[in-house]
Amino acid sequence: MLNINMIIDLILVISGIIVLGYAVLKIHPAFGGKQSKEKKELFAQSPQYLKGEFVNQTPTHWDTSFGSMLSMMRDFLKGNSERRPRIPIPMAAYTPGINQGSSVKVTWFGHSAFLLEIEGKTIFFDPMFGKAPTPFPVRNQRYSGKLPFAIDELPVIDAVVLSHDHYDHLDYGSIMKLKGKVKQFITPLGVGSHLGRWGIPEGKISEHDWWSEFTFEGLKLACTPARHFSGRGLTDRNSTLWCSWVIIGPESKVYFSGDGGYGPHFKEIGEKYGPFDLTLMECGQYDARWAAIHMLPEETVQAHQDVKGKLLIPVHWGAFTLSLHAWHDPVERALQAAKESGVVIATPRIGETICLGEDQIPETAWWKLTDSY
Repeated sequence: MLNINMIIDLILVISGIIVLGYAVLKIHPAFGGKQSKEKKELFAQSPQYLKGEFVNQTPTHWDTSFGSMLSMMRDFLKGNSERRPRIPIPMAAYTPGINQGSSVKVTWFGHSAFLLEIEGKTIFFDPMFGKAPTPFPVRNQRYSGKLPFAIDELPVIDAVVLSHDHYDHLDYGSIMKLKGKVKQFITPLGVGSHLGRWGIPEGKISEHDWWSEFTFEGLKLACTPARHFSGRGLTDRNSTLWCSWVIIGPESKVYFSGDGGYGPHFKEIGEKYGPFDLTLMECGQYDARWAAIHMLPEETVQAHQDVKGKLLIPVHWGAFTLSLHAWHDPVERALQAAKESGVVIATPRIGETICLGEDQIPETAWWKLTDSY
């Protein structure tokens, strides 16, 4: 039987754990910054900001019923040997450099990180180069084990463009290593607060709302809708905006979906800015139970068609396990859907560069070279 001293000791232990957890959230820089009162007043002018938080233009709910939560817990505990490759996945050799020509090049680095070289400019999108998508990278390590380059080898980067503030897209360690090389950081509303806490000068950060258009180094960029959510801690859910991106040069148009579920915004973007020479579309970390916030692979192909894309590169896979499906399932389902729809799809290895306009595009099923098969 518990006596009064034991009860007091238990209360003290629980209180200590709560205080320690709160202190970690407050002190650990990886959790990012908070929104100031002034920023919240600016956000209130956005059609996307309602009752103190950002919202989707399409009502977005996913099944959080007891039965659904129980089934997810069961599936996670059951495990799946195919959820990650058994050996580090193969990578292409990559030599960092600046594209001086007029051609458009794109290099994928796993998950949603890619480098776009366009009109002599280098733009990194969602450059998550950390070992794991968490502030405490102990588990869920990167499939490739490492990157095909060292961050120190990178030349000056004209811009880093972010789609939202989740850990698998905005990584504290990566930003700290990159920040001295980057001329400008471009983000959706609110994400700049994280960068500011990490020492990025305010003058090097620009934040944008959906349908905002602006010029950067001779390129036209547009911050466009996505159907997702945001947050890095326990109390900042939807305190920052999420988005997709349109990049328009004199000769080429590129679209990056960011994260999100399928919705009518893709057709809106296609009507307003399409057709696109290249799309990089989210494809991975999905489940029918949360399809409202992460597309199924067949929806990825449909979204590519909605925005009037020509060449599709599926991203948001090939680096980390964040769902229950087999790690190679996203690309295989997308390939099948693309074949049925007549969509041209590229499957580059991590570190492999694609040059738009070339007849040859990567189509090798390189994931089958691992011992997962």
